[in-house]
Amino acid sequence: MPEGRAQRERAEALRRLHQGPRILILPNVWDVASARVVETAGFPALATTSAGVAFALGYPDGERITRDEMASAVQRIVARVRVPLSADMEAGYGRAPEAAAQTARAVIAAGAVGMNLEDSTPDAPAVLFDETLQAERIRAAREAADAAGVPIVVNARTDVFLRAIGEPETRLTHAVRRLNAYRAAGADCLFAPGVYDEETIGALVRAVGGPLNILAGRGCPPIPRLEALGVRRLSLGSGLMRATLGHVRRIAEELKGPGTFASILDAGVPTHAEVTRLLGDDAST
Repeated sequence: MPEGRAQRERAEALRRLHQGPRILILPNVWDVASARVVETAGFPALATTSAGVAFALGYPDGERITRDEMASAVQRIVARVRVPLSADMEAGYGRAPEAAAQTARAVIAAGAVGMNLEDSTPDAPAVLFDETLQAERIRAAREAADAAGVPIVVNARTDVFLRAIGEPETRLTHAVRRLNAYRAAGADCLFAPGVYDEETIGALVRAVGGPLNILAGRGCPPIPRLEALGVRRLSLGSGLMRATLGHVRRIAEELKGPGTFASILDAGVPTHAEVTRLLGDDAST
């Protein structure tokens, strides 16, 4: 099958996964090894974590890594997995709509079939892009994907809750207004990280005009409850990568403390042979 057609079919498959009946769970990955572990666990799609990719390459979060470096990391993952992959491209690497369009083209060139685009400004994360400008940026990304013939799933994120923008009683209305504007501009999925209480989650599901994506976190309802509330997509963000770093830290503390190394012998730790097989030639598409 020609690659262009295969990529379009992966994009369409990813879009269908947002339509239920089951919630789409995305344990966000940051390199080929983490992607292969999640894929072999049976998940039907993958997404990257921009923070996790940046951390692994030695950068802090917040578009310190370049667009090209991020796209290169995405491309390496796409080349070694069979399921659709959505790329977290932060705020699109530039204020202008054309920057978002360039980022969408980079996502497609890397072989991914989805793209996160957030409305936090990289230089001042507690400040959001103007709502109208953000809608224009989403529209530009959508049009660039359509022109390329790959109907990528644009996941439009608002950080109203995550960055605690405005007074608490205004945030739901503000977030709904933004997310519906982003939907009208061409977004396929609507992402509201920082929301954990059932009442607000339910209100968002009812008020937004597209599939709702929630970020897992402390206090978040369990997956079956989110599904019952009507949430269509659950992301873990950098959580999986940070949990892995937590395990590395526990190992280091054990080595420096009692001088034992039981942590690397836990039952869940894959053997050298298992990882070699996981990343063998048969893992590629």
